[in-house]
Amino acid sequence: MQAKYPSDSVCIMTDIVLPGETNPLNNLFGGELLARMDRAASIAARRHSRRIVVTASVNHVAFNRSIPLGSVVTVEAKVSRTFKTSMEIFIDVWTEDRESGTRAKANEAIYTFVAVDETGRPVEVPAIEPQTELEQQRYAAALRRKQLSLVLAGKMNPHDATELKALFV
Repeated sequence: MQAKYPSDSVCIMTDIVLPGETNPLNNLFGGELLARMDRAASIAARRHSRRIVVTASVNHVAFNRSIPLGSVVTVEAKVSRTFKTSMEIFIDVWTEDRESGTRAKANEAIYTFVAVDETGRPVEVPAIEPQTELEQQRYAAALRRKQLSLVLAGKMNPHDATELKALFV
């Protein structure tokens, strides 16, 4: 399959935080943000694979900053690496200051999606070729994250996790 990157592997969604989406402190509910991230990640995965995609796992979420009522929130989801049938999606969440327009990174997450056919069976996805330094860093780290997940799930022998072992040599 032909490698694609980056335009076919990205989704950028911008929205405003409304009163019904906030907690008693008038900050965006974490679950609402998770849903926004899942939607953006699924669009990025679908664009890349041109297949039906399903969320396989939420590997990491960091709620670093609260997002107050009325904030403009941008969720940027990008395929960071593909494997045989799965795709790791790295998500950056930005807030925009209402007065200055300055953007600040608020949160990030890493999701895994699997491409499937109409019967729900996994199908192969195209590879990607990272271009920027950040894309290359995320691409390289994705294999370590995958191996760690497989080891922790008991699906890979720690001795076979070559990328993880290389960190300690």
